[in-house]
Amino acid sequence: MAKITDLLRYLNSNKVEFQVLEHDPAFSAHDVAAVAHVPESEMAKAVLIRIEDHYWMAVLRADQRINQQMIRRVFGAKNVQLAHEEDLGLLFPDCQIGAMPPFGNLYGLPVLVEECLAEDEEIVFNACTHTKAIRMKFKDFRRLAKPVITGFADSVHMVQERAF
Repeated sequence: MAKITDLLRYLNSNKVEFQVLEHDPAFSAHDVAAVAHVPESEMAKAVLIRIEDHYWMAVLRADQRINQQMIRRVFGAKNVQLAHEEDLGLLFPDCQIGAMPPFGNLYGLPVLVEECLAEDEEIVFNACTHTKAIRMKFKDFRRLAKPVITGFADSVHMVQERAF
């Protein structure tokens, strides 16, 4: 799947209320939040990870970083790594690199959601391009993506403090 037209059709066919936000080109979740005038805590970024030999779509706030150690503990896994950029092109051929929406289920991937993102009423995420985002209710996202919800990320500020 998921050109933006396919994504919009999917949301409409599942009777989801949403808003398309058009914005200047932005390539990181932090930058999308800024140009779309959305708090980083509401901006959801989708990151492709490998847990053992299986890809997962990890969804977390723009102001967070994946903690691989936490994922190892949650899954009892030895091997957890971020996917390579080449993997994104292969698994999400209809999306611009790094602009995939958080619906791993549309690509045959299980979805892992950071628990604090699940506390938000709404989320905003990339819509297959670097110039469009979608705002929708988290409860609708949860109903469609059927994610595993657990803690697996640190705030960017916590990561920066540890560096000093």
